[in-house]
Amino acid sequence: MSAVVFIGPSIGRAEAAAELDAEFLPPVKRGDIAELLARPEPPDAIGIVDGKFLQSMCISPKEVLEAMDAGVAMFGSSSMGALRAAECEPFGMVGVGKIFDEYVTGRIDADDEVAVVYDEKSGTALSEPMVNLRFAVAAGLEAEAFSPATGDRFLDIAKGLYFPQRNARTVLMLLRRELDAAEYDRVAGYFTESAPDTKRDDALLLLARMRERLGSSSAPTA
Repeated sequence: MSAVVFIGPSIGRAEAAAELDAEFLPPVKRGDIAELLARPEPPDAIGIVDGKFLQSMCISPKEVLEAMDAGVAMFGSSSMGALRAAECEPFGMVGVGKIFDEYVTGRIDADDEVAVVYDEKSGTALSEPMVNLRFAVAAGLEAEAFSPATGDRFLDIAKGLYFPQRNARTVLMLLRRELDAAEYDRVAGYFTESAPDTKRDDALLLLARMRERLGSSSAPTA
């Protein structure tokens, strides 16, 4: 059984390939699914992690539904995949991970929560998604790494930034003037050393779910 997964800044190709024997393509855009379905042998499963939405038209829910109508198992997580899975889960798309859960429950609903800018040549993210910062703050509060007031203010500042400028470093720079030195060192140290990368974690969960669905033949080999 064959699989295709659209990835980008959420997870590196080498790390993804170590988890699933699949064809890895750049972030999905409008028309990419139709091209896969037009192949002499379409894939048995398609995973969507990352997708384009400003530089080209984004993939539509209709394209996901057409793939499922053709018998292709569809999976989504992390970024564009989480958005489309939240919309298409009632029709059979499999949503995976914490970010998908946030969208499907309606706890978050804005597209900019997962939006980043990235270098298309290297696939490296040049900003950080708001949803990652939310999960990082929640984990930091659970670990008592900084105060709840600091966490709330961090998120307020981050949400106020246009998404291409959004990253922990910029937020910390703006937050520094509001905190005493000890509290600033705590929150800055946490984001430098301990903050989770939920988009990446969810992408790994998607690959594991696809591997289970496709069977042991899709496990990577040495």
